[in-house]
Amino acid sequence: MINTITDTGIINEYLEYIDHDNFPCIAAKAALAKSQISCLVVGHMACPADDSYILNFLYDFVDRFRNSEKLYHSATVIFEQPNTLNEAEFDRFMWMRLQALSDLDSVNYKYDLRVDSNPKSADFSFSLKEEAFFIIGLHPGSSRLTRKFKYPALTFNPHIQFKHLRQMQKFEKMQQAVRKRDLKVSGSINPMLTNYGEASEVYQYSGINYDLSWECPYKHS
Repeated sequence: MINTITDTGIINEYLEYIDHDNFPCIAAKAALAKSQISCLVVGHMACPADDSYILNFLYDFVDRFRNSEKLYHSATVIFEQPNTLNEAEFDRFMWMRLQALSDLDSVNYKYDLRVDSNPKSADFSFSLKEEAFFIIGLHPGSSRLTRKFKYPALTFNPHIQFKHLRQMQKFEKMQQAVRKRDLKVSGSINPMLTNYGEASEVYQYSGINYDLSWECPYKHS
């Protein structure tokens, strides 16, 4: 839902960012072409005031996605603040918001049984309304050029879409194309990227290059 002229402007900036030649994700571009990207603009990323609003937005997205027969759906939450932040701050705020959303969600819904709730597991995926999501974080302080956006943002991609793409034998080709585009723009492939099932996807959410001592702070209640 777009409430103000400011929200409309920020959302347009995001859609233009996805549409730019340097943006590597082919699936996001496909979702844009099909008008299947849902966006919500909220306040400060460190503030819990909008958590219920975010959760209801994502619940509505889940309902629409489940009722659609088309591929390539995503939902993005864009935070107006903070304007400047480093990678460690973004990572901390991201897990704060994900933890808060998960805690609220667990009151009424179980975890998606198709994935693991343990962030150490190679089968982990974030779950809301019993729907698993792969999350992409964007922010102005990212060292990855392909993750650098004017505002902090979290994109929620339904995990089941990746399974459908694998069944259609499209996923691996798309993955290689994305990595090739990322290499061209950033000069290297994100060292945190792994093939599906090799390691937990938590290492890919924020775009930060974690060291070996890092432990994911998320815990499903």
